[in-house]
Formats: sequence, structure tokens, C-alpha cells
Amino acid sequence: MRRPKGIKTRKAVAKRFKITGSGKVKRSRAGKRHLLQGKSSKRRRSLGTAKMVDKTDMYRILQNLPFSH
Repeated sequence: MRRPKGIKTRKAVAKRFKITGSGKVKRSRAGKRHLLQGKSSKRRRSLGTAKMVDKTDMYRILQNLPFSH
């Protein structure tokens, strides 16, 4: 049985980024997985917050997420 042709979403990109209502790309910060004991409480708190992707990288991310915008 053949699969129909078409564009596909890059699943690795879809798991890492979300598109906001205004069309910006949201990402999570790196460094929250392990070795947390050596990081300060303030640093650990800030690592939990989401960040917006820089506009220079947005185009490449949106190309890999064809059905999200």
C-alpha cells in the first residue's frame, strides 16, 4: 500500500517549538534536565520560563512546521 505524497511536518521541530497566536515561535530553555544542584534557585526558576525564538531563526523553524501557521 502506497503512502500519499505531500509535505510532512518535522516531528523533532514540532516537539521543541510552539507557535503563538500572533505568529511568534516559542521555545523552552536549555539546561533544566540535570546537574540542577549546582545552579542557583534564581537560575533554575528562569530556566523554567519560555522564551521567544529570534526572528532570524523563525523562517527555518516555520518551514519545518507547514501546518501550524
